[in-house]
Amino acid sequence: MINIGKINKLNVVKQQGADIYLDNGISGKVLLADKRLPANYGMGDTLDVFVYVDVDGHLAATAKVPLAQVDDIAWLKVVSINYTGAFLDWGLPKNLLVPFGEQHHEMVVGEYYLVKLFLDDQNRIAATTKINRFIEESSVYFKAGQKVSLLIADKTDLGIKAIINHTHWGMLYPNELFQPVSKGQKLDGYIKQIREDYKIDLTLHEPGYGKVGLLTDRILAQLQAHDGVLLLGDKSPPEVIYATFGVSKKVFKQAIGALYKDHKITLDKTGIKLV
Repeated sequence: MINIGKINKLNVVKQQGADIYLDNGISGKVLLADKRLPANYGMGDTLDVFVYVDVDGHLAATAKVPLAQVDDIAWLKVVSINYTGAFLDWGLPKNLLVPFGEQHHEMVVGEYYLVKLFLDDQNRIAATTKINRFIEESSVYFKAGQKVSLLIADKTDLGIKAIINHTHWGMLYPNELFQPVSKGQKLDGYIKQIREDYKIDLTLHEPGYGKVGLLTDRILAQLQAHDGVLLLGDKSPPEVIYATFGVSKKVFKQAIGALYKDHKITLDKTGIKLV
């Protein structure tokens, strides 16, 4: 089965003049809109292509990879507006339509918006800014410590809302942020906890003491590379610690505590020293 609005693996099965046709052996032939195969590909080879419905209602494919696929939520820029709606740059020659009926507020050329991609009743790919109806506020399916993909959304009085795996809302609190983030930014994160109301707290740092063991090796390597002295300690600002090691101050303190306990470092007001 061919998944419209997604990347599919299709075989090159026919060339007729300038037209190249692909097939998966089940759903029928699909025209390659690019008009030419990528370098080093030929008849019988398998291509990863993005499949869509063209203006004539026929299936078509391209080897170009869009910035988002159907069911994704993405941060995209409005490049034009006409009588049908706003059009977004999503990395393909034909821009992505947000119909007026799918706009939460009037959209403006040059601005970026969080949008959800979907298939309309004619299987054409479109987008909507009315994303809340697609995103769950709570979940019992995630587990503490689970790695997830995040898309940064809005700032609130509590912290920063992020979209988890394109499907759920989560919250990043200020004490979990040791780097600047911006709306529309994609990054990896972790489930910190599922609260009693099943809402989701997030962290950008891998939970658990296992990370401490990896960090101790990195601290020792830094000490050895800097004549046994590192001007970081338990009084250093969290931002400086994160910039150096990419971890929270809590994890850093656990790591230097473990090294101190093993008599591998000494601590003073200026930082740490290799024994």
